[in-house]
Amino acid sequence: MSRTTVIRTIDAPIEEVFDTVAHIDNFAKAVRHIVATEFLSEVKSGVGARFRETRRMRGRETTTELEVTEYVKNDRVRMVADAGGTVWDTLFEVAPDSDRVKLTVSMDARAYRLMPRLVNPFIKGFVQKAIEADMDAVQAYCEEATGSS
Repeated sequence: MSRTTVIRTIDAPIEEVFDTVAHIDNFAKAVRHIVATEFLSEVKSGVGARFRETRRMRGRETTTELEVTEYVKNDRVRMVADAGGTVWDTLFEVAPDSDRVKLTVSMDARAYRLMPRLVNPFIKGFVQKAIEADMDAVQAYCEEATGSS
C-alpha cells in the first residue's frame, strides 16, 4: 500500500494540536467513532505507551492495539500497530505555519502476509478517506476548544 499522507492547517496553538493527536484519551474525544480505549501499559504518555482502541466503522466495531514508538513534544509522535498481516506505522507531525499549525499525518502500511499484500492496494482509498475524516475531526475539535472556528 505504501504511504498515505494527509495535511491540515489548524487555527489552534501547537500544544493543543499535539496533545490531541499524541494522547489517546484526547484523540478519542476528537474522533467520535472511537468508542473505547484501554491502556495496556503502565506508561500512559510518550514512548512505550501501549493501548487498545475500538472504533465503529461501517456499522462494526474494530479493535486495534497500538504502541507509541516515537514522541517529541510539540513536534511529532509515531504510533505503530500490527493488525491483519500488516504493520501500520503512523507519524503525526506538527509545525508552526504563520499563526496556525500544520498537522501532517503519514501512514505507511507494510503487509507481510499474502492476503494483505493483495488486498491493501484496493483499500488505499478507504484508508485515505478514514484518515481525512479523523483529521477533519481533530481540526474541528482543536479549533472549537480554542474558539477559532
